[in-house]
Amino acid sequence: MRVLLIGAPGAGKGTQAVRIAEHFGITHISSGDLLRAHIVKGTSIGRSAHEYVQRGDLVPDAFVMDMLRKPVVAANASGGYVLDGFPRTVEQAQAAYLTARDLGVAVQVAVHLDVARGELVRRLLARGRGADDTAEVIEHRLAVYEERTLPMLDYYREREQLVIVNGEREMDEVTWSLRVQLQRVSRTLSV
Repeated sequence: MRVLLIGAPGAGKGTQAVRIAEHFGITHISSGDLLRAHIVKGTSIGRSAHEYVQRGDLVPDAFVMDMLRKPVVAANASGGYVLDGFPRTVEQAQAAYLTARDLGVAVQVAVHLDVARGELVRRLLARGRGADDTAEVIEHRLAVYEERTLPMLDYYREREQLVIVNGEREMDEVTWSLRVQLQRVSRTLSV
């Protein structure tokens, strides 16, 4: 199964992606974790991406797609993946689909973790990881998400199966809902 998690910063994508991956025996791929690793290692992708991340802007598609190609292909060969953090725009989704389709690793189901803006701000301020979690950067990141990422829901609704889950509930309830809905979808994928 090949799953894409869509959700605003603070929606719980990382936590739920790990839980989905463990439950279904697939690989969790986080574009954010991969980017942070590149930044820490000082790779060419990391150096280029760092300035975008600091501003709360999206890292250019070419960097991210180049970075994700090998992990996605490897994960697909071992049973599938749950991807969180990319794509973040309709344009990225279209470009990623063309590349992934040619490699035979295209997303089969998209999941939207739906969380209200006020709750997202509360969560992000509470976790306060560093310079990228100030009130100003959080507001900018959420504005970018609403403007550029939310339109992907319509794209995936038309192209693959789209599952919407209330991400404001307790973490275990969100996980349970994801498992039930993805189990239902996985049966249709294998038919």
